[in-house]
Amino acid sequence: MSLILNEEQIFLKDSAKKFAAEKTPTKHFREIRDSEISNCYDEKVWSEMVSLGWTGILVPEEYGGSNFGVAGISSILEELGRTLTPSPLFSTAVVGVSLIKHANEEIKKEILSKVVQTGLKLSFAIEESNRHAPLNISCLAEKAGEDYIIKGEKSFVLDGGFADKFIVATRTSKNPGDKTGISLFIIDSDSKGLEVTPTKMVDSRNAANIKFNEVKVHSSRMIGDEGQGFEVIESVLDISRAAISAEMLGGALEAYEITIDYLKEREQFGSKIGSFQALQHRAAIMFSELELCKSCVVESITSFDEGGNDSERLASLAKAKVGEVFHLISNESVQMHGGVGVTDEYDIGLYLKRARVAEQIFGNSDYHKNRYAELTGY
Repeated sequence: MSLILNEEQIFLKDSAKKFAAEKTPTKHFREIRDSEISNCYDEKVWSEMVSLGWTGILVPEEYGGSNFGVAGISSILEELGRTLTPSPLFSTAVVGVSLIKHANEEIKKEILSKVVQTGLKLSFAIEESNRHAPLNISCLAEKAGEDYIIKGEKSFVLDGGFADKFIVATRTSKNPGDKTGISLFIIDSDSKGLEVTPTKMVDSRNAANIKFNEVKVHSSRMIGDEGQGFEVIESVLDISRAAISAEMLGGALEAYEITIDYLKEREQFGSKIGSFQALQHRAAIMFSELELCKSCVVESITSFDEGGNDSERLASLAKAKVGEVFHLISNESVQMHGGVGVTDEYDIGLYLKRARVAEQIFGNSDYHKNRYAELTGY
């Protein structure tokens, strides 16, 4: 398995780096945050991402995409993570697209083409508690003729406040905790009985809480077979975990570089604080941990494109390791800045907030350490 990106992936990464530097520096993030735009992102920037073909990177060519692979979209997310770029790219082009690819031909033609051409926004509603537990689904979908009636609630729905369509994980049989009995449905955001409450998170990104008050959905809008949705969910979650790990790696790398620059500039007792051995040791630990993260992420994202048989474990390894390291580096970076690190004048505090939210997406480090051990046979 390759532990380096190929030439095309590096070119895509460089293009994303240039885009982020010119279009969405951290100044852009601050502008979006301070303007209190309800969508928590810039529609113009999103349109530019669509025109660049980023929403179609995981979409097969027959539906208008480039099918460039998980490593391709992850390389973009890493660069966007460096500047904290707010956009629906992860929730739509990674999670949503990966789910829709398991749908029937009619749905794929309808939705995937719109994602590529117009930037149709998708959101996955799976979580029902304050911890990631993909098996503990209790939101019910009861069959009524050719329709299903959905009742229940979802929380922490990423970008759910402005999604055009939701993919909802429901239980059509069995009990919470069972792998069978889980079914996936596609629901329009304007469906009758759907109550969406946007919530702005600590990192100023968008999520939503959703109530399903007897929402009716036709059986043709089901993804896959009834009761067999968990296998689809797990495969999509692993792709998503690898991709979000790449974004987190970008944030951790940038936080580290910002801090190193500060150590070189800040003077105390007549010397640059970067000359203090204690801070040098802490910086060396951060550097070493980041190098390990790079290997974990590259191995994980390339495993999906190369058809590796260990993608599940590698996804959990990457998410667990990067989650811990981003947490560590965001903490250390703020401390090395001293008191000013917690002020809004400095960008470093923004990375700490992003780290706290991102590490919870689709399972924190503890969840993935345990999952890695179970997949390894412990």
